[in-house]
Amino acid sequence: MTSTPTQRTQTTSLGPLMVDVQGYVLTVAEKKRLLNPMVGGVILFARNYKDRAQLTALTRSIHALRRPALLIAVDHEGGRVQRFRTDGFTALPSMRKLGELWMQQPLEAMRKATDVGYVLASELRACGVDLSFTPVLDLDYGESTVIGDRSFHRDPRVVAMLARALSQGLSFAGMSSCGKHFPGHGAVAADSHHEIPRDHRTLKQIMSEDAAPYDWLGDQVIASVMPAHVIYSKVDSKPAGFSAKWIQEILRTKLKYDGVVFSDDLTMEGASVAGDIHARAQAALQAGCDMALVCNRPDLADELLGRLRWKSPAVSVARIQRLMLEAVAPDWKSLQRLPAYQQALASVHALNERS
Repeated sequence: MTSTPTQRTQTTSLGPLMVDVQGYVLTVAEKKRLLNPMVGGVILFARNYKDRAQLTALTRSIHALRRPALLIAVDHEGGRVQRFRTDGFTALPSMRKLGELWMQQPLEAMRKATDVGYVLASELRACGVDLSFTPVLDLDYGESTVIGDRSFHRDPRVVAMLARALSQGLSFAGMSSCGKHFPGHGAVAADSHHEIPRDHRTLKQIMSEDAAPYDWLGDQVIASVMPAHVIYSKVDSKPAGFSAKWIQEILRTKLKYDGVVFSDDLTMEGASVAGDIHARAQAALQAGCDMALVCNRPDLADELLGRLRWKSPAVSVARIQRLMLEAVAPDWKSLQRLPAYQQALASVHALNERS
């Protein structure tokens, strides 16, 4: 069923859940779901993309539903995790390519990272997307196939510098950033989409290596964070995304982080330790997540919306609202004429051509 014009509904704030939609346009059932006050955002996937005109129409219809408008996000990192690839979207390099360039020319790698971030964000914003869940701050230990070349480097100092540069590029285009997967997914082989990973290192080891970029960058650079569905057994028996120790004691208090905390997708196998979908959402929110993601299972999203009773703290609402920047982004045609975009685009193409 195609979408039809909908009168914008006035709401007081954005809710604590981010859900998805199934196709190119909103159905009547999806509009009803997105108008639920528990919903605060929408995550898009490759299945939601046919071309730029369709994507722009979809995001416009989502934003038009409510005020304040729902936050629209996507996993659009570059390399093998890039949801929109055709009809003019630039093929973005993997983050490892920037790390490899760092080993030869550190300053050039930082400039390229900024250019990648600017192209990534400006193209998404031209089509109405508010946030990409990037950069990946996981370290490349050579252990995790699900992370792999999504990581900048093994050295946390290099990861922090390149992430800072990429986030600066995002910011130039009017987009915030999201560091993931706190405190680090790179040292475990298991994929949390399908398994329950366990990391048996000590807190001292994790904080001095994997979590170091979060400490160095802080919420002034990385405006949001996504914890890992990984159990760090010597720290807590719960995955980081369900752990008040990790989120409130370590991230919020020790690292003094005041940005948004998103849960990772609650339908992943790594989240199953918390119970059913309602128990998972409760666990994430009670642990300190500001917004919880429910992806690829509209039936579970509807079940959760029918059961969840949660009033987001005012501080959570304010954090989420900060991700929605007021500046209007140029449309696609106007973007192509901007000298800054043309320069950054040429820089990204040159990076892609490096062997």
